Amino acid sequence: MSEQPKVRTTEGVVQGRRRQGHAVFRGIPYARPPVGALRFAAPAPPHRWEGTRQAVEFGPVVPLSLPIDVSPQGTDWLTLDVGTPDPGAAGLPVLVWIPVGGYLSAVSSDPMYDPAALAGAGVVVVTVNCRVGAEGFAFLDDAPPNRGFLDQIAALEWVQRNIAAFGGDPGRVTVGGLSAGAGSVAALLTMESARGLFRRAVAHSVPGLYSTPALAREVTAAFAGRLGAAPTAEALRDIDPWRLAAELTSFNAGLHAHRESWGRLTETGTALCPVVDGEVLPETPWSALTGARARGTELLVGHARDEFRYFSVVSGRYGTFTEEDADAALELLAPGPDGARAYRAAFPQAGPEELVETVYSDALFRMPSQKLAEANAAAGGTSYLFELCWSAPVLGGILGACHSLDLPLAFGTLDSPVGVQLVGEEPPPEAVALSRELQDSWVRFITTGDAGWPAHRPGGRLTRVLDAESKTLPHPERASLQIWEGHSPTPFDHSSSPGSAPSSPSAATPPPSCPSGTV
Repeated sequence: MSEQPKVRTTEGVVQGRRRQGHAVFRGIPYARPPVGALRFAAPAPPHRWEGTRQAVEFGPVVPLSLPIDVSPQGTDWLTLDVGTPDPGAAGLPVLVWIPVGGYLSAVSSDPMYDPAALAGAGVVVVTVNCRVGAEGFAFLDDAPPNRGFLDQIAALEWVQRNIAAFGGDPGRVTVGGLSAGAGSVAALLTMESARGLFRRAVAHSVPGLYSTPALAREVTAAFAGRLGAAPTAEALRDIDPWRLAAELTSFNAGLHAHRESWGRLTETGTALCPVVDGEVLPETPWSALTGARARGTELLVGHARDEFRYFSVVSGRYGTFTEEDADAALELLAPGPDGARAYRAAFPQAGPEELVETVYSDALFRMPSQKLAEANAAAGGTSYLFELCWSAPVLGGILGACHSLDLPLAFGTLDSPVGVQLVGEEPPPEAVALSRELQDSWVRFITTGDAGWPAHRPGGRLTRVLDAESKTLPHPERASLQIWEGHSPTPFDHSSSPGSAPSSPSAATPPPSCPSGTV
């Protein structure tokens, strides 16, 4: 009898391997390869197989629309990986992690998502590859919209069918993600087809990246036009997926040329983002929850204090922003007709650098995260709010508490490439301690639904401030909250007169040094 672990799924037997006290199963298909006639279609149920399927290698990377060099690895993209403390156990809590960055990448094999620490704490960890970029989100009249979300739902359905065979409890599934992964989680909270597929949710740095059908149709047509193709699945199906991904990378880099007509979308670096199509995604998560058209859940949600700093440093713009940049950023991103004036009044001592960073951090991540906590609580759910305020020690500390710093802390993967990039080769003791604290909060929440501090309430907005000495306080971003009072993220739409936007980096474009993307 083989010493390597075997599990019988509904499609067939898989054999994984033992690793660091737990078992891992990799590259398990949860849907058929979305190529040929299935390209741009909804995910189709996976084929069954006879005998034992080896599940020791990660599945092929989906086509990425990032400025990095990744070779095509095959077409069986719709796979997932399972790390379990014990396949023979029963009733273990489950985390399904959606590793989507910028709606441009989904790389479950990134060492940052190594399940060892969480599995050691008794959690079954599932990481999911799904379609992104044009494959997942191009708005085509002859194909279902938001195919990336449909893939995620198919993966969650696979978990319901199979996770008990890996020791997990299908009734204790938590779905989680950071940035575009958190945006995916927010969407899943409100999608009818996702009901009953998970019990809890973890969302770090939630973005408000959603388009109206009218804008999505125009953007997709402009993108297809670059390729001399019609904006249809029938036409794009003949173009190699990796060529399509590369073209989208170039298209995203030139979004600023469309500011006058596409407005706020041009500041995201993500032309083909999810669409509020009225069917797959009927409305934004914020309006669905506050309007009682979706039920609240147990939600752990938060953001970093210095979300935008990472992008300005990596792009070389840190320290260079001018008053003109600040004026343009405030005009484009501040809420309401008086938003720009409100920011200057709330931050009277702030220079252009701080103003640009504050409004970008608020508009792209901090306020959408805050508003999701509020909306979920209004819908009858329980929201636990956090803010990461501990500064990354690399580069003399200029990264601050930046976007994505919380991920290697939560997974306990400070030695991964991204962890080393943000924390350094030798993590300082406070990084190790903070990593343990965030992991413990995750495990407690995934297991019991309680993060370990008081839940969010409209009056106090108590927040766990994660730092070298963490504290639970009324939310520290109260000045921004007052500016955004009454304003929730709305879908990107045509902009008749957005003004000039700053010549800043596309704020949601993951840097080349982070191959899985962090947005």
